Amino acid sequence: MCIVTTYNYSVGIKYRVNESFFDKWSPTMAYVLGYFYADGSLENADYLRGRYIRFSSVEKYSLERIRGWLESEHNIVAGKPTRPNGKTGFLLRIGSHKLFNALEKRGLYPNKSLTVRFPEIPKKYLKDFVRGYFDGDGCVFLWRTKGKNSLLILRKLSVIFTSGSKIFLEGLSKKLKKNLDLKQTKTYNSDRAFQLRYATEDSIKLFKFMYGGISFGNFFERKFNIFKKYFGLRPQRSDVIISRIINRM
Repeated sequence: MCIVTTYNYSVGIKYRVNESFFDKWSPTMAYVLGYFYADGSLENADYLRGRYIRFSSVEKYSLERIRGWLESEHNIVAGKPTRPNGKTGFLLRIGSHKLFNALEKRGLYPNKSLTVRFPEIPKKYLKDFVRGYFDGDGCVFLWRTKGKNSLLILRKLSVIFTSGSKIFLEGLSKKLKKNLDLKQTKTYNSDRAFQLRYATEDSIKLFKFMYGGISFGNFFERKFNIFKKYFGLRPQRSDVIISRIINRM
């Protein structure tokens, strides 16, 4: 582990951070890497002689966890909503040539959003990477329709991964197909982005894959609880593995 003091050239303040965080694979490193592929960016600020890694989210808690894992003292800054009635966005910006270079070695680069490819991930840590990406740029829905007497009827569970890079989602789709035998392989062109959309059967497989055998805290509770709600409404869809996951969390 390499805890060093980094220098923020723009404000002249020194902060501490673990610069070796991305050097070695671990479940937490793979999760944060996946999150960075979704909601992170590299900033090459030559005018400041600086290299920055940036994590963004509308959920401040997610950045606080990442900052803790990185053993960082850097501030999390709130920004103004980009749309009327939009959510407040938060930014964790860390100046570090070593972290910047380490992420480049993992397949990232500045302005990556439209062209980044799915990286090489050891199979042991694939579920952590996918869960991190899902927490950054994924969502889970319970689809309902109105039946007789206007009662809401639960129709299906759906997991969606979103990216500006079609080639990234195609790589993700191939990996999930190979490891989980998922049925869906088509990438859809959505509003200003691309999506992988999985129906109920595949979404249940993804739940087991992403959350099986992990520690509490290495995921967004809000998204996990949507899965949990689905299995509460559809107990016939649950099994021993699903019950064990839910009861452990």
